[in-house]
Amino acid sequence: MSAKGKKQIAQRWYLGGIASAGAACGTHPLDLLKVHLQTQQVVKRGFVHMISDVVKHDGVLALYNGLTASVLRQLTYSGARYGVYEVLKGHALTNTDGPIPLYLKIFMSTIAGTIGGIVGCPPDVINVRMQADLRLPVEGRRNYRHALDGLWRVSREEGVTVLWSGGSAVVARSIMMTIAQIAVYEQVKQVFLNRWKFKDTIYTHFLSSFVAGVVATILTQPVDVLKTRLMNAQPGRYKNVIACVVHTAKAGPLGFYKGFVPACIRLTPHTILTWLLLEQLRKLFPPPNI
Repeated sequence: MSAKGKKQIAQRWYLGGIASAGAACGTHPLDLLKVHLQTQQVVKRGFVHMISDVVKHDGVLALYNGLTASVLRQLTYSGARYGVYEVLKGHALTNTDGPIPLYLKIFMSTIAGTIGGIVGCPPDVINVRMQADLRLPVEGRRNYRHALDGLWRVSREEGVTVLWSGGSAVVARSIMMTIAQIAVYEQVKQVFLNRWKFKDTIYTHFLSSFVAGVVATILTQPVDVLKTRLMNAQPGRYKNVIACVVHTAKAGPLGFYKGFVPACIRLTPHTILTWLLLEQLRKLFPPPNI
């Protein structure tokens, strides 16, 4: 059993990034609206009004502004998170007889989330900027043609280090996101299967991922607000993360939860779609000799 688990992990580590990228294509408009809400110091336009404004002034396709950066981000950021976790899980399965305990899942998620945050920060910066462009006056927009163009221009015009703007917030969010999306999902699914005697079906995958998505939104929203502001800020806007925290806190405690509704509406379906796709990919593309 241990050897078998190890073979499976070694062959399918990359599927998480593919599934997450596929899910991002369906939830990207909600991610864009979330960014718009988070970059407001004072909320002037709500979720519904913001959808109307974007479509009215820039057209329906504007809701997919920054999609290439979003897909690239998922392939790198989520690819690293899910991939590293699966590799660590493979090693854990060779050294344990029963299910992996929750504390070990959290530990593995912390390592995977740290690596994913570092790897995925550059495309995340471009993703946030491309989405926030719609809120800027036409003459002030960055107008990146696509994700790779954004990476090249930022490196050339502002310096490579700018691609890791808000890096500490990105890593912190990535850790919490990985704990919620992977460790919580696997733990809830384990309870459903072992204690409540659910069958390993798409229904169980849906319920488990729904719980994971809600938990992920609650845990990550404050850090996500800081990350978005740091990445979208003009050079010199915030001296450091603390300065961003102080500025955001001026709007009150709820300032850290701006965009919570669209964030939950986006992240929960994204988590559900990711796991539904990933579970199916694992069945469609089993490792050789299994």
